[in-house]
Amino acid sequence: MGDEPETVWAEIDRARRGDSEARSLFAHRYEPVVRAYLVARWRGTPLLGDVDDAVQEVFVDFLNGALERADPDRPFRPFLYGVVRIVALRTEERRSRDRAVRLESTHAGAIEADEDAASVVFDRAWAASLVREARRVQAANAAGDPAALRRVELLELRFGGGMPIREIAERFGEEPTRVHRQYGQARVEFLRALREVVRGHHPGGADDVDAECRRLLAYFA
Repeated sequence: MGDEPETVWAEIDRARRGDSEARSLFAHRYEPVVRAYLVARWRGTPLLGDVDDAVQEVFVDFLNGALERADPDRPFRPFLYGVVRIVALRTEERRSRDRAVRLESTHAGAIEADEDAASVVFDRAWAASLVREARRVQAANAAGDPAALRRVELLELRFGGGMPIREIAERFGEEPTRVHRQYGQARVEFLRALREVVRGHHPGGADDVDAECRRLLAYFA
Protein backbone atom coordinates (compact mmCIF):
# COMPACT_ATOMS: atom_id res chain seq x y z
CA MET A 1 0.00 0.00 0.00
CA GLY A 2 2.97 2.33 -0.31
CA ASP A 3 1.37 3.91 -3.40
CA GLU A 4 -1.71 5.08 -1.53
CA PRO A 5 -1.07 8.82 -2.16
CA GLU A 6 -0.90 8.21 -5.93
CA THR A 7 -4.05 6.11 -5.74
CA VAL A 8 -6.05 9.04 -4.34
CA TRP A 9 -5.08 11.30 -7.22
CA ALA A 10 -5.42 8.51 -9.77
CA GLU A 11 -9.05 8.14 -8.63
CA ILE A 12 -9.58 11.89 -8.92
CA ASP A 13 -8.07 11.89 -12.40
CA ARG A 14 -10.36 9.05 -13.49
CA ALA A 15 -13.32 10.91 -12.01
CA ARG A 16 -12.33 13.97 -14.07
CA ARG A 17 -12.39 11.83 -17.19
CA GLY A 18 -15.86 10.45 -16.41
CA ASP A 19 -15.04 7.03 -14.94
CA SER A 20 -18.24 6.04 -13.10
CA GLU A 21 -16.52 3.88 -10.47
CA ALA A 22 -14.03 6.63 -9.66
CA ARG A 23 -16.84 9.18 -9.41
CA SER A 24 -18.71 6.93 -7.01
CA LEU A 25 -15.58 6.44 -4.89
CA PHE A 26 -14.96 10.19 -4.84
CA ALA A 27 -18.50 10.92 -3.64
CA HIS A 28 -18.37 8.13 -1.05
CA ARG A 29 -15.05 9.40 0.33
CA TYR A 30 -16.03 13.05 0.78
CA GLU A 31 -19.83 13.06 1.20
CA PRO A 32 -19.74 12.79 5.02
CA VAL A 33 -17.44 15.84 5.21
CA VAL A 34 -19.63 17.92 2.90
CA ARG A 35 -22.81 16.93 4.74
CA ALA A 36 -21.36 17.63 8.20
CA TYR A 37 -20.40 21.17 7.16
CA LEU A 38 -23.79 21.99 5.62
CA VAL A 39 -25.73 20.62 8.61
CA ALA A 40 -23.58 22.68 10.99
CA ARG A 41 -23.90 25.82 8.86
CA TRP A 42 -27.68 25.61 8.48
CA ARG A 43 -28.72 24.14 11.82
CA GLY A 44 -31.69 26.09 13.21
CA THR A 45 -32.64 27.64 9.85
CA PRO A 46 -35.12 26.67 7.09
CA LEU A 47 -32.11 25.73 4.94
CA LEU A 48 -31.54 22.58 6.96
CA GLY A 49 -34.11 20.93 4.72
CA ASP A 50 -31.95 21.74 1.69
CA VAL A 51 -28.92 19.75 2.84
CA ASP A 52 -29.55 16.71 0.61
CA ASP A 53 -30.01 18.85 -2.50
CA ALA A 54 -26.94 20.95 -1.65
CA VAL A 55 -24.78 17.84 -1.13
CA GLN A 56 -25.82 16.62 -4.55
CA GLU A 57 -25.08 20.05 -6.03
CA VAL A 58 -21.57 20.00 -4.56
CA PHE A 59 -20.73 16.77 -6.36
CA VAL A 60 -22.40 17.91 -9.57
CA ASP A 61 -20.13 20.97 -9.43
CA PHE A 62 -17.09 18.79 -8.83
CA LEU A 63 -17.85 16.40 -11.66
CA ASN A 64 -18.93 19.12 -14.09
CA GLY A 65 -15.68 21.03 -13.96
CA ALA A 66 -14.54 21.91 -10.44
CA LEU A 67 -12.25 18.88 -10.32
CA GLU A 68 -10.37 20.27 -13.29
CA ARG A 69 -9.07 22.98 -10.97
CA ALA A 70 -7.87 20.56 -8.27
CA ASP A 71 -4.08 20.70 -8.02
CA PRO A 72 -2.26 17.55 -6.80
CA ASP A 73 0.64 19.76 -5.67
CA ARG A 74 -1.57 21.60 -3.16
CA PRO A 75 -3.61 20.34 -0.15
CA PHE A 76 -7.03 19.06 -1.17
CA ARG A 77 -8.87 20.00 2.05
CA PRO A 78 -9.01 23.79 1.39
CA PHE A 79 -10.16 23.11 -2.18
CA LEU A 80 -12.99 20.88 -0.99
CA TYR A 81 -13.96 23.47 1.63
CA GLY A 82 -14.00 26.22 -0.97
CA VAL A 83 -16.32 24.31 -3.30
CA VAL A 84 -18.82 23.36 -0.59
CA ARG A 85 -18.85 26.91 0.79
CA ILE A 86 -19.57 28.35 -2.68
CA VAL A 87 -22.52 25.97 -3.03
CA ALA A 88 -23.76 26.95 0.43
CA LEU A 89 -23.60 30.65 -0.43
CA ARG A 90 -25.33 30.03 -3.75
CA THR A 91 -28.12 28.11 -2.03
CA GLU A 92 -28.55 30.88 0.53
CA GLU A 93 -28.74 33.49 -2.22
CA ARG A 94 -31.44 31.52 -4.03
CA ARG A 95 -33.37 31.20 -0.79
CA SER A 96 -33.12 34.92 -0.12
CA ARG A 97 -34.78 35.62 -3.50
CA ASP A 98 -37.57 33.08 -2.96
CA ARG A 99 -40.44 35.03 -1.43
CA ALA A 100 -42.24 31.85 -0.37
CA VAL A 101 -39.33 30.68 1.75
CA ARG A 102 -37.41 33.92 2.29
CA LEU A 103 -34.74 33.66 4.96
CA GLU A 104 -35.34 35.95 7.89
CA SER A 105 -32.50 38.37 8.59
CA THR A 106 -31.95 36.63 11.92
CA HIS A 107 -31.36 33.35 10.09
CA ALA A 108 -28.91 34.96 7.69
CA GLY A 109 -27.10 36.55 10.62
CA ALA A 110 -26.94 33.25 12.45
CA ILE A 111 -25.43 31.54 9.41
CA GLU A 112 -22.76 34.21 9.07
CA ALA A 113 -21.99 34.15 12.79
CA ASP A 114 -21.75 30.35 12.85
CA GLU A 115 -19.38 30.05 9.90
CA ASP A 116 -16.35 29.65 12.16
CA ALA A 117 -18.12 26.87 14.07
CA ALA A 118 -19.18 25.21 10.81
CA SER A 119 -15.60 25.34 9.50
CA VAL A 120 -14.44 23.57 12.67
CA VAL A 121 -17.08 20.89 12.07
CA PHE A 122 -15.76 20.57 8.52
CA ASP A 123 -12.20 20.10 9.78
CA ARG A 124 -13.30 17.54 12.35
CA ALA A 125 -15.26 15.58 9.73
CA TRP A 126 -12.26 15.79 7.40
CA ALA A 127 -10.03 14.39 10.15
CA ALA A 128 -12.48 11.56 10.81
CA SER A 129 -12.57 10.75 7.09
CA LEU A 130 -8.79 10.45 6.82
CA VAL A 131 -8.55 8.44 10.04
CA ARG A 132 -11.16 6.00 8.66
CA GLU A 133 -9.14 5.73 5.48
CA ALA A 134 -5.96 5.10 7.47
CA ARG A 135 -7.67 2.30 9.37
CA ARG A 136 -8.70 0.76 6.05
CA VAL A 137 -5.12 1.01 4.78
CA GLN A 138 -3.76 -0.52 7.98
CA ALA A 139 -6.20 -3.42 7.72
CA ALA A 140 -5.28 -3.95 4.05
CA ASN A 141 -1.59 -3.95 4.96
CA ALA A 142 -2.31 -6.60 7.60
CA ALA A 143 -4.15 -8.94 5.22
CA GLY A 144 -2.82 -12.49 5.45
CA ASP A 145 -0.93 -11.83 8.69
CA PRO A 146 -2.96 -13.07 11.70
CA ALA A 147 -0.77 -11.22 14.22
CA ALA A 148 -1.09 -7.92 12.33
CA LEU A 149 -4.85 -8.40 11.96
CA ARG A 150 -5.06 -8.98 15.72
CA ARG A 151 -3.27 -5.65 16.24
CA VAL A 152 -5.83 -3.96 13.99
CA GLU A 153 -8.59 -5.48 16.12
CA LEU A 154 -6.80 -4.33 19.28
CA LEU A 155 -6.67 -0.75 18.01
CA GLU A 156 -10.37 -0.82 17.10
CA LEU A 157 -11.29 -2.10 20.55
CA ARG A 158 -9.12 0.50 22.24
CA PHE A 159 -10.18 3.54 20.22
CA GLY A 160 -13.47 2.54 18.62
CA GLY A 161 -14.83 0.78 21.67
CA GLY A 162 -12.91 2.58 24.41
CA MET A 163 -11.97 -0.73 25.99
CA PRO A 164 -9.10 -0.66 28.54
CA ILE A 165 -5.98 -2.68 27.72
CA ARG A 166 -6.63 -4.93 30.72
CA GLU A 167 -10.05 -5.94 29.36
CA ILE A 168 -8.66 -6.44 25.87
CA ALA A 169 -5.99 -8.72 27.34
CA GLU A 170 -8.69 -10.76 29.06
CA ARG A 171 -10.62 -10.96 25.81
CA PHE A 172 -7.52 -12.09 23.90
CA GLY A 173 -6.45 -14.48 26.67
CA GLU A 174 -3.03 -12.83 26.90
CA GLU A 175 -0.93 -11.05 29.51
CA PRO A 176 -1.60 -7.28 29.74
CA THR A 177 2.10 -6.49 29.31
CA ARG A 178 2.15 -8.39 26.01
CA VAL A 179 -0.99 -6.59 24.83
CA HIS A 180 0.59 -3.26 25.77
CA ARG A 181 3.52 -4.08 23.47
CA GLN A 182 1.14 -5.11 20.70
CA TYR A 183 -0.78 -1.88 21.22
CA GLY A 184 2.38 0.17 20.80
CA GLN A 185 3.18 -1.65 17.56
CA ALA A 186 -0.42 -1.20 16.36
CA ARG A 187 -0.14 2.55 16.89
CA VAL A 188 3.09 2.68 14.90
CA GLU A 189 1.40 0.78 12.05
CA PHE A 190 -1.62 3.08 12.17
CA LEU A 191 0.54 6.21 12.04
CA ARG A 192 2.40 4.78 9.06
CA ALA A 193 -0.94 4.23 7.30
CA LEU A 194 -2.14 7.71 8.25
CA ARG A 195 1.00 9.25 6.78
CA GLU A 196 0.31 7.42 3.51
CA VAL A 197 -3.22 8.77 3.42
CA VAL A 198 -2.20 12.30 4.39
CA ARG A 199 0.50 12.41 1.71
CA GLY A 200 -2.23 11.73 -0.84
CA HIS A 201 -4.20 14.80 0.25
CA HIS A 202 -1.55 17.09 1.70
CA PRO A 203 1.61 17.13 -0.44
CA GLY A 204 4.79 18.33 1.16
CA GLY A 205 7.87 17.14 2.97
CA ALA A 206 7.96 14.67 5.84
CA ASP A 207 7.75 17.45 8.42
CA ASP A 208 4.63 18.90 6.76
CA VAL A 209 2.98 15.49 6.63
CA ASP A 210 3.81 14.77 10.28
CA ALA A 211 2.45 18.18 11.33
CA GLU A 212 -0.78 17.51 9.47
CA CYS A 213 -1.09 14.07 11.11
CA ARG A 214 -0.72 15.69 14.53
CA ARG A 215 -3.37 18.28 13.62
CA LEU A 216 -5.81 15.57 12.54
CA LEU A 217 -5.24 13.41 15.62
CA ALA A 218 -5.72 16.41 17.93
CA TYR A 219 -9.45 16.19 17.16
CA PHE A 220 -9.53 12.79 18.88
CA ALA A 221 -7.39 13.66 21.90
